[in-house]
Amino acid sequence: MSDLIIVTVSGVDNVGIVAKVTATMAEYTVNIEDIKQTLMQGHFVMFMLCDISKSDYSFKEIKEALTNCGKEMGMEVWIQKKEIVDNMHKI
Repeated sequence: MSDLIIVTVSGVDNVGIVAKVTATMAEYTVNIEDIKQTLMQGHFVMFMLCDISKSDYSFKEIKEALTNCGKEMGMEVWIQKKEIVDNMHKI
């Protein structure tokens, strides 16, 4: 089983989004493998490929922490296991 996850953050642009999300990731020992972000007419979108293999926390705990981080900022945050996303595209 893969320890890679895909994190998507979306919402109205504001100061500190990347800082808050990445601080939560660091707290949960989540390593960012790749990151892309863009701003579309004031709408912030960020995609990250992350490795959770060195984390002492479960996928569920990491997902909950990142989701709560997003809620605190008024952002939508989705967290999925990469292998599930990969399998969805095979169908």
